[in-house]
Amino acid sequence: MGIWFSFLFVVGFVIIHLTSKQMKFLKVQPRSKFLSLAGGISVAYVFMHLLPELEEYQKGFEETFQGLEFLESHIYIIALLGLVIFYGLEQLAKNSKRQGEKAGTYKASFNVFWLHIGSFALYNAIIGYLLLRGEYQSELGMLLYFIAMGIHFVTNDKGLRATHKEDYDRYGRWILTVSITIGWMIAVYTEVNILILSVLSAFLAGGVILNVMKEELPEERESSFPAFFSGMLGYTILLLLL
Repeated sequence: MGIWFSFLFVVGFVIIHLTSKQMKFLKVQPRSKFLSLAGGISVAYVFMHLLPELEEYQKGFEETFQGLEFLESHIYIIALLGLVIFYGLEQLAKNSKRQGEKAGTYKASFNVFWLHIGSFALYNAIIGYLLLRGEYQSELGMLLYFIAMGIHFVTNDKGLRATHKEDYDRYGRWILTVSITIGWMIAVYTEVNILILSVLSAFLAGGVILNVMKEELPEERESSFPAFFSGMLGYTILLLLL
């Protein structure tokens, strides 16, 4: 897979993070249907591409960790762990923001900000690494990955900005752009063991599912089911055709 081809997508990810604040269609009231559409596409990618990949990785786990029959679904446990970790961090950030509202700052505390952004920096680094080292059959597969993760970043940026306000624009978005670039650079110079790759993919799958659902499920989000369903269905059909 061409390194320079993947580099173009890294630049695209960076541009998304640095310009998401200027995307006027995200400020539509009630909530922009694009965000629900983006959620549907991200979920379709997880269930139609990442999870089937985990099935293949699971076979590798079983061959490597023979004798641990009590952990027959090792790779899915890692995906579940990714979901739980991001759920816990999200709750921590929400509780901190509530305290900030009482204090008049209307944002999470600075310590929670660094913990929250640190977790997303790891998340982004994994996405950057898998951009080049993921199990794609063609450059078209890499393009589909870029589309799914790119619009997922738009949703994440909006949520992080709402929680951390100016801290996100001053520090957070820059940290996330650097982390995804670092992840990609590691992939350029190093190819990790297949077991580590499977762990990264599983952790990412769990994180994506949680980060999409937290934006779509709460009632106050005013999500659009038709937009979510359209994104999910359209992207699923596209993946099936390709």
